[in-house]
Amino acid sequence: MAIDLTDRTALVTGSTQGIGEAIARTLALAGAHVGVNGRDRAKVDAAVARLAAETGADRFFPAPADLATEDGEAELAEALPHVDILVNNLGIFGAVPAMAITDDEWRRYWEVNVLAAVRLIRRHLTGMIGRGWGRVLNIASDSAVVTPEEMIHYGTTKTALLAVTRGYAKHAAGTGVTVNSVIAGPTHTGGVEDFVYQLVDPDLPWDEAQRRFMREHRPQSLLHRLIEPEEIANLVAYLSSPLATATTGAAVRVDGGYVDSILP
Repeated sequence: MAIDLTDRTALVTGSTQGIGEAIARTLALAGAHVGVNGRDRAKVDAAVARLAAETGADRFFPAPADLATEDGEAELAEALPHVDILVNNLGIFGAVPAMAITDDEWRRYWEVNVLAAVRLIRRHLTGMIGRGWGRVLNIASDSAVVTPEEMIHYGTTKTALLAVTRGYAKHAAGTGVTVNSVIAGPTHTGGVEDFVYQLVDPDLPWDEAQRRFMREHRPQSLLHRLIEPEEIANLVAYLSSPLATATTGAAVRVDGGYVDSILP
């Protein structure tokens, strides 16, 4: 199968590193022009330069904005009014004891992990429907289904994204626009390395720390390893393409078998 996104414009939120950067790279290699987003302009510019050098593709452009705020979203919309492929990857996570999650933390997680995606969908979905083609991908998590005790606030926001996805897919029904969630399993990123070391001995070498983390804290995984960001990006590229026209309103798993279910 050939994934061809030539002449499509994509916005990948939170794409200066990790899963978002891998998604931006993969979409560009399939022919899309990709907006690289982050709050810090210097980091965004560095990521654009790094991605262009790695791929040899002149298809990346900076899209800096703090999308956890209404003002930031409005500023980006003025600079980037047309989006064919919207990938809501922006998210924060961290381990906090269940009874210690404050109201302020709940609000912060809701703004970043849910409302940032909702604002962008609201902004761009009407245009996609008017053009008769578009893709919205919300990057969820296994924590949306298997709520971790140490990250109840995070898991709750990712569960909400599944409902957001299903609702907006119904709004776009029959228009040529698809709206899907990608349920990512435990993935190897810099942020996750930090998270792993919050839960296991910080003096352990990385390979040993990863194995211990998966054994003690994510034993449901059938991979017995962290997923690489490129493995998430490959599924996103497929769902962003014309090949995935019959998949919408779905929560598609790339979780290494972490969610113990025979259903998608």
